Amino acid sequence: MNKKKTQVIQALKFALFSVSAGAIQFGSFALFEIFIQDYWIPYLVSLILSTLWNFTLNRRYTFKSAANVPVAMAKVFLFYLVFTPVSTYLGDLAEAHGGNDFVILIVTMVANLTLEFIYCKLFVYRGQENTLDTKKG
Repeated sequence: MNKKKTQVIQALKFALFSVSAGAIQFGSFALFEIFIQDYWIPYLVSLILSTLWNFTLNRRYTFKSAANVPVAMAKVFLFYLVFTPVSTYLGDLAEAHGGNDFVILIVTMVANLTLEFIYCKLFVYRGQENTLDTKKG
């Protein structure tokens, strides 16, 4: 398979797994919103849940990487070390100015999907893609 086609398939897989993570994030956010009125607490907890799900699926099936899991997770953690406070602050600010929590969440999720794919491709799994022997696990 040529490189461009492989990259398109990879981007589609990442997007599909991110949609499943997005469903987890959206569902858990909606559940937490019932009990907690502040934007940032439901957002933060739902982001953590979806990130763990997304990392696990994308490492194995999208990037097929045998990269050291703690190292790869630490690299993803670095992404979220920047993304989380920025997105939480901007989301909280948007809510304070009358933005709808769910519209804010969707915009943030689209930004997350796009930025995280680029980050994973160029930093987390660079040089370590397709190194996982899927027959072994």
